[in-house]
Amino acid sequence: MPAGRAFSGVKPMVGYNRENCMGHMIRGRNLCYALVITLAFALSGGSAFAQTTRGGVPAEPPPDQPFIINTDVVPEVRVVPLARGLTHPWGMAFRDNGDILVTERNKGTLRVVRNGLLLEREIPGVPEIFTDGDRAGLMDIALHPDDDRIVYLTYTKAIEFEGEPARTVALARGRLEGGELTDVRDIFVAEGLDDGIAASRLLFRPDGTLFMSLGGAYVFANTGDYAQDPGTHFGKLLRLNDDGTAPRDNPFVGNAAFLPEIYSMGHRNQLGLAFHPETGALWASENGPQGGDEVNVIRAGGNYGWPIASYSREYRGDWVSATPWVEELESAEVLWWPSIAPSGQVFYTGEHFPAWQGNLFVGSMMVGRMFRTGHLERIVFNADGEEVRREWLLADLKQRVRDVRQGPDGYLYVLTEEEDAVLLRLEPA
Repeated sequence: MPAGRAFSGVKPMVGYNRENCMGHMIRGRNLCYALVITLAFALSGGSAFAQTTRGGVPAEPPPDQPFIINTDVVPEVRVVPLARGLTHPWGMAFRDNGDILVTERNKGTLRVVRNGLLLEREIPGVPEIFTDGDRAGLMDIALHPDDDRIVYLTYTKAIEFEGEPARTVALARGRLEGGELTDVRDIFVAEGLDDGIAASRLLFRPDGTLFMSLGGAYVFANTGDYAQDPGTHFGKLLRLNDDGTAPRDNPFVGNAAFLPEIYSMGHRNQLGLAFHPETGALWASENGPQGGDEVNVIRAGGNYGWPIASYSREYRGDWVSATPWVEELESAEVLWWPSIAPSGQVFYTGEHFPAWQGNLFVGSMMVGRMFRTGHLERIVFNADGEEVRREWLLADLKQRVRDVRQGPDGYLYVLTEEEDAVLLRLEPA
């Protein structure tokens, strides 16, 4: 950290006048994020989003035949392409009948992979979804642990605020019968406004409650304070009952300053949730801008620091905060510098790869803001749960990895995130 820098917390954008936006408030936050994003874009030389449209490294076509990779402790791993033709997929879920349900973010569609083939027919009945390039749309999917016909979806929802079009994030629930979703309705709609980048991952807890991450806290859009605002759901990890209500034992229930669904706060954008196989603790991956990506061990009521304390630089190059850590805030378990843009994650517990048991697998969408550098990352821990090694897998594909799950069959399933994406299965050679 450069010497002599004073602690400043959230830094307002140059030329931004908060009073100019005071007429458009929602729970103490403004509706001028579009103006501020535009200003940030201009001040950073267009780097905030323009970087996502360039890249000299040519894309590789997705594989259409099985191939072998060599890894550190498993000499040969067979990678089997299961389904091609997916368009920017985001999440997946496994049904008892062997079907794999996959969401496509940009198109707002739900697809089925059956017996290794992607069915042409999309599942009808998905709620009306706001899509905007790669910055909004249909996100994660989860199935009720007691009935896999009950489907949960997170998505970007168009709303109206003070007579102006706006958007937020919603959780919908429906029943999958006869190849279509029925009785679909929103059971939770987030308080606050989304700038279209808020990610939302789902994971059922063994007690039947549902964790829902909700990102969208960005300093460059002047919404970094969302993460520290107890009156909005953005920048938080939420815990819900299966009907979308707040459990009575959530850490802030009874505190009028906090929304009751909040389980932890101070997050930027969480894209991966996984339970530790031994401790049962929830681990969550979180994106920083440049550097400062993390995996956190989530504690009820914990504050994870964004943007007060961060190891990240902004996209334009300056530091997010004047300090990387504050004693009273929670610290990360795993850190990345440079960023790998971590996405889905899972602890491996299957029988097919004994040498990988207990390892954390994390998807990466890009490394150091360089395109075609996505991969699958394996993280090894010692007996005390401390990180000791890392390994990159599938980097030669030059594809963004959006999600990784362990299937009911004990294999690893990897979902890339491209215009022409592929679902892969990793199995012993």
